[in-house]
This record gives sequence, C-alpha cells and structure tokens, in this order.
Amino acid sequence: MTQNTTTTKARHFALIPAGGVGTRMEATTPKQYIPIAGKPMISHVLETFADTAHIAHTYVVVSTEDSTIDALIDRDTQLTGKVTVLRCGGNTRAQTVHNGLCAIAHLVDDNDWILVHDAARPGITTALLDKLMQTLADDMIGGLLALPVVDTLKQATDGRADKTIPRAHLWAAQTPQMFRYALLKKALEQAQTTIGALTDDASAIEQLGFAPKLVEGSPRNFKVTLPHDIALAEFLLLQDKG
Repeated sequence: MTQNTTTTKARHFALIPAGGVGTRMEATTPKQYIPIAGKPMISHVLETFADTAHIAHTYVVVSTEDSTIDALIDRDTQLTGKVTVLRCGGNTRAQTVHNGLCAIAHLVDDNDWILVHDAARPGITTALLDKLMQTLADDMIGGLLALPVVDTLKQATDGRADKTIPRAHLWAAQTPQMFRYALLKKALEQAQTTIGALTDDASAIEQLGFAPKLVEGSPRNFKVTLPHDIALAEFLLLQDKG
C-alpha cells in the first residue's frame, strides 16, 4: 500500500460485503439478489454509491462461487467504471471485509476512508452518504450511521420479560461505517484473534480502545432481514421514483 503525505487529500472508497446467503430470508437466491422495486436489492446500493460524487470507487466482495454479480454489473450502465468485483468473500462478514481490504491494499492509502455498507440496506441515499462523509471529515477516529433507540427494550428469559433496559444512551447501528483504511484493517485483524464473529466494523474499532462517532441516520436505511422487510423496502424505493 502507498502512504499518504500531508498534502494528499484522503479519498473515499466503498466496500460492500456481499458474500452471504441470507438464510433468514427463506429464499432460494442469495438475499442481495432478491428483486425489489424492479431490480436486485444490491443494485440499489451500488447505484447510490456510484451516484455519490465523493466516492472514488466502489468494491463489492462476493464469494468465489457467485455467478450472478458480473452480469448484473455489466448490464447496468450506471455502474460502468465505478464498481469492481472482488471474489474473496470469507466465512463471516468480518472475514469478508478484511479479505476485501487486503485485496485493495495496493490501490488505497493508509489514510483513505473506507465506507463499509451492507448489501441488504437498499434504502441508503446520497444525502446520508454526504452527511456521514462531511460529519467525519476531520474526525480522528471515524464513525457510523446510527439511530437513537426509541422503543422500550426488554431483557427476556425463556420468552418472558424479566428486565427493562434503559434506552437513554442506546443507539441502533446502521451502515455505512467509515474508518481509515489502516485503522480498520488493523482492528479487524486483531479482533478476529480475540473475540468471536463481529456483527459490525465499529465493534472491532472499539476493541482497540477507540470510540467511533455516531452520526444520526434514517429509519429508511434499515436492513432487509426477514421476508416481510421486502415489502417495506419496495414501498420506500418506489416512493423515491414517484
């Protein structure tokens, strides 16, 4: 990897881990390729990043067995020259992100920003991306989109509530999560040897003793996880077109 000098402005790169199969969706096709509002779910994500001016390039990380992604990108002229496929997906999300970071090591600088975004969050917008990048432009650590928790939270035992969890300082993490290349790579390498599977990148940064900044996101940027989520995502995306 090359090294940034003090006169070189940090660039922004997107990394989309898409190596999973989405077992909770009860679908025969990988979740990222389920059609929503007339196109595969991942297409909405890739097009949003491609349309965002300050994103230098987008990398999508898939499994070596993925036979769908290339044709999808080839037929979408909106993505021409703006998206590159990396066939190095791992067994976990954290491994997939780390493998992607290693694959682009010769293309980015240590100080460049990496925006890691879930392929199953098609509601992301250029406005949210711009807000995240602008808010974190001078931040020493980086951060993530998130929403303050508004629902009452219950701790359960055997299906029964036995404790109410105070929500005053709780946030629901979203993506993108944006950190410097070198810091994120180091965090993921260390975290994989000390804790179990990570559910997000900020957790790895926290394990290094840093506190990522929370940038308020949007309810529309939810993660499509269960079958009924598809209808809501489709409604929001069709509203955008209307």
